[in-house]
Amino acid sequence: MADRNGPDGNGSKLCRALILIGPPGAGKGTQAKTIASRLGVPHISTGDMFRELIGRRTPLGEKARPFMDSGELVPDDVVLEMVQERVSRDDCSNGFILDGFPRTVPQAQKFDEIVRKRHLMDPFVIHFVVDTKLLLRRLTGRRTCSVGGEIYNIYDRPPKVPGRCDNDGGELIQRPDDREEIITGRLSTYEARTEVLVDYYRRKGKVVDLDAMAPPPVVTNHLLKVLALAQ
Repeated sequence: MADRNGPDGNGSKLCRALILIGPPGAGKGTQAKTIASRLGVPHISTGDMFRELIGRRTPLGEKARPFMDSGELVPDDVVLEMVQERVSRDDCSNGFILDGFPRTVPQAQKFDEIVRKRHLMDPFVIHFVVDTKLLLRRLTGRRTCSVGGEIYNIYDRPPKVPGRCDNDGGELIQRPDDREEIITGRLSTYEARTEVLVDYYRRKGKVVDLDAMAPPPVVTNHLLKVLALAQ
């Protein structure tokens, strides 16, 4: 078994922000959780954090709610306030994995400042490349356990009992932003804004394109190999 501190078992630390960029449904969340566990660093998902804040009806969550429900990007100042607080915690001192942030060039520029203040290496970016038809299948079929958060897909990874989680029997729900009409808008937003972000990091020489259409274990292996070479 590989050492939790490094993808190749040599005890190396990430020592930087690993940023996963890709359209909704590309598998960033699944891979982020797996890689974070292997490397022993936090997985920071802005989407999950906002959904938690919305569920708790915090002021920050209420600011984000209308944007999340409509599939629009949450304003930069709101996102940055949340991210800066999270990455300042001690568990991020050896690096962390970002899923869903940054999404715009201004966010990336501000995040560069945060990284420098934390004395971490420059962020490393993995760009997930996925066919649009596959994205629609992944997103419209996605269901999440209301208890433990386990993710299923009614087409490709269905539960044993329809509508119920295999682990705890929790109800499987479809996120409001996974409806087809919302997904179309989310993908358009991604193409219009987020692809510019990939170009920003590409100019800095910090991007590796990753074919994310393969089964998750295959994508994980490819990702770990990329990270080993980047150490």
